[in-house]
Amino acid sequence: MSSLSPVRQITFSLVFLVSVFGASPASAEVIDEVTIVGDRETVAEIAGSAYVIDADELARFAYSDIQRIARQIPGVSIQIEDGYGLRPNISIRGVASERSSRITLLEDNVLIAPAPYSAPSAYYFPTLGRIHAVEVVKGPSAITQGPYTIGGALNMVSTPIPTDSQGRLVAEAGEDATYRLLASYGATNDAGFGFLVETHQWFSDGFQSIDRSGEDTGLDVRDYTVKLSYAPTDSAHSVELKLQLVEQTSNQSYLGLTDFDFGVDATRRYGLSELDEIDTEHEQAILRYAFQPSDNLKITATAYNNTHERDWFKTEGIDFDGSASAEEFSRTSWANVIFAVNTGDSLGGLSAAELNNILNGTADTLPGSIQLRSNAREYYSRGVQVGIDYAADIGSTTHDLSFGIRYHEDEEDRLQRNSTFQQVNGSLVLTDLGLLGNAGNRIQEAEALSFFVQDTIQFGDWTLTPGIRYEDIDQSRVRYETRFGQTTDPSLRTANNFRDTRSNQTDVWLPGLGVIYSLTDNVNLIGGVHKGFSAPTNADGVSEEEAWNYEAGVRFQNGVSSIDAVLFLTDYDNLLGVCTASSGVDCEIGDAFNGNAATVQGLEFNATTTLGTIGELRFPLLVTYTYTDGEFDSDIADTDFFGDVSEGDPIPYIPEHQLFVQTGIEATRWSGFVSASYVDEVCTIAACGPFQSTDDSLTFDVIGSYIVSDQLTFYGRVENLTDEEDILGRQPYGARPNRSRTGSVGVRYDF
Repeated sequence: MSSLSPVRQITFSLVFLVSVFGASPASAEVIDEVTIVGDRETVAEIAGSAYVIDADELARFAYSDIQRIARQIPGVSIQIEDGYGLRPNISIRGVASERSSRITLLEDNVLIAPAPYSAPSAYYFPTLGRIHAVEVVKGPSAITQGPYTIGGALNMVSTPIPTDSQGRLVAEAGEDATYRLLASYGATNDAGFGFLVETHQWFSDGFQSIDRSGEDTGLDVRDYTVKLSYAPTDSAHSVELKLQLVEQTSNQSYLGLTDFDFGVDATRRYGLSELDEIDTEHEQAILRYAFQPSDNLKITATAYNNTHERDWFKTEGIDFDGSASAEEFSRTSWANVIFAVNTGDSLGGLSAAELNNILNGTADTLPGSIQLRSNAREYYSRGVQVGIDYAADIGSTTHDLSFGIRYHEDEEDRLQRNSTFQQVNGSLVLTDLGLLGNAGNRIQEAEALSFFVQDTIQFGDWTLTPGIRYEDIDQSRVRYETRFGQTTDPSLRTANNFRDTRSNQTDVWLPGLGVIYSLTDNVNLIGGVHKGFSAPTNADGVSEEEAWNYEAGVRFQNGVSSIDAVLFLTDYDNLLGVCTASSGVDCEIGDAFNGNAATVQGLEFNATTTLGTIGELRFPLLVTYTYTDGEFDSDIADTDFFGDVSEGDPIPYIPEHQLFVQTGIEATRWSGFVSASYVDEVCTIAACGPFQSTDDSLTFDVIGSYIVSDQLTFYGRVENLTDEEDILGRQPYGARPNRSRTGSVGVRYDF
């Protein structure tokens, strides 16, 4: 990780400056381009599927894990990996879930993945505990957000600068030595100057235990945000600066368990993962400018720069005879070892029992037989985007024309090291540190120019939103070698160790049309069609992922209750598979594979209402159900990624049924809520066989709160109330559990 960087210096300098900034309550225009939907009331006006979880709903359960809150969004599915949502695997409408790389991830309407085009895997994800609101758009409305428009976009809205002088303090403590602190304060004065300072601190020892080790399996997340704004009263101009720094250390591993060991102790971790740890640092700077010369015209410009560094030191695999050097390591993935133990098969000349002894630490291995990798990478993501909104009435027809253009560039720089160890008396002993770069020495980058035009046309009972998006993407990769006898100087990337290069260019037009018909004052019929797209990789001979997407549904709102029911169909021309380490598949990292035609169809249902009232008591209810049927439309010959696929095989990690129910009691001073989340079992690979599926899972969370005053609230929460232990994932290497039953108490103070 880098030392005190310029962004960090500026951030902490501004924290000091604004701490002595005098402010008084005032009203000023603030920039609202951080949202893509707005509020829950705005959803009814969108010609497409959309969902908003506002600040009040987020505060209801006070989660820090995006996975727990995303369960209530129709059409969204999760592949559990670490139990905390640090690097979540999110799918929308059946797109690949791995590292959330097939959905458009945004924070404050700015691309937030480390390198959204060249390396979109979400090794950075905003901590939900500091997020103000969560928005999801799907269907034709998603073409405004790109580059991933098949499933849709997920935008997380950070805490806004308040118009009055105010602050918030949230302190929470729970099991497994888990502690969380959120502190924020901001104001806007009469002259239109505003500021916000915020920090979110999150620590835990983790819910798992490592064999024969004193190391914990927890996390240490430190998050700092500063915002400054200037929006003079009665001025057409406004500007906002956001600076953010996030540091994280978490003792997470790719190594899971065999099914037998999972059944004995689901929260166990093998001693082979004792040294596994990831360190990350993320910095963000966003400068926004808005000009609104009239009520019907608004122009915005945003410049952004994100940098991200990570080093995930983790066990990768085993070389059974220990003959390979670190530079020449021919490994067998732990996923293969665990699968062999599960099925009772031999592997590498060892029986399933002998393999199991290695996992359990009761068998020594040869020197150099176990590989650990320093999976170090540096990223940047930067660009400029401009938006224009113009509204006009032409006769009896109202037009709201939106135009957006973005120039973006990003890069991933890998300089990684393989080291080899041996297991002796259940402990790892270093054999060879290895040369820097022997596990990856490459740079891949992308430049993209995109724009969209969309018009919201209203006449009579009809609303039409025709639109089109354009993406022009240039991608490239350069690889270098690290040979015996070479210097380990990381700057050595010359013709002497040049390995190869490849590039890919894509340009695509993505039309879309959304329709709303107001059947009554409370009932709208919605429909839409759009061409969806996922940005390709730089791999040669691989088609980009495209699909035609259709939806039709009904939306009801009467101020007390709301119901949304939407049928959707995604018709893939080519389903793309991209090889990553987290996929747990033995393939060349970065390579892509054609999955050919596939179809995803389903139903999304969401309803909110109040079951009734008794005196001061109110009984709210939220129900979300998603049905998804995703399958391959053709046979695919055996590949390193998809395996041997037959027509009709399911798309991995997409549950057929999901149900979320939340209900409770609200009184003037207290409230209590319970949520139930059911997720169907899924296949972890297309050709689903024994030990290649997850368990279905039903979990309950409960929370109770008591309002002492308008400023002070106490709460207590229990997650996974019945302490269910289910296999919720098998990637990267073995069975992975949900988080154990965890109790916590907290206090929220507003001032």
